[in-house]
Parts: sequence; C-alpha cells; structure tokens
Amino acid sequence: MKFVAEIDIMPHKELLDPQGKTALNNLKHLHLTGVTDLRIGRHVSMSIEAATEAEAREKVETACQKLFANLIVETYSYSISVQ
Repeated sequence: MKFVAEIDIMPHKELLDPQGKTALNNLKHLHLTGVTDLRIGRHVSMSIEAATEAEAREKVETACQKLFANLIVETYSYSISVQ
C-alpha cells in the first residue's frame, strides 16, 4: 500500500526561536497586529510503500528520529494517510 506522511518539525517551546522572533517583530511593518507568538519550523511530506499503516509509522519514526529532527532542540509530529 501507498501512504503519505505529513511531518511537522518545530523547535522545543522552551527554546528561543530567533527566526520566529524576527518574523514576529517585523509583522508590525506590515501593519499586522494581534499576533502574540510566532514559531517557525519545517514541514516534510513523504510517500511510503508499506504493507500496513503500522509499518509506515515505523518508517516515519525512524526517519524523524535519525534524520529529520534534532531531538535535542526539536520535536516532531506527523499524520499518515492512505494515498
């Protein structure tokens, strides 16, 4: 079966996000108000061939833990759907 994983990788909430802070501070130049927090991360879309959803999840977990995310400073979440 074919699955698609949508993965979001974000810096830990406890850590400073300089990219997000810079973007937040510059929203005022666009006259955008009311935004109180902004964090910037990465999004990965991955197509997977696997016999079951459990096998697809295992592949996503391995990819996230060993390649996509730096677990010291980042967290990840994902969803899997059948393609």
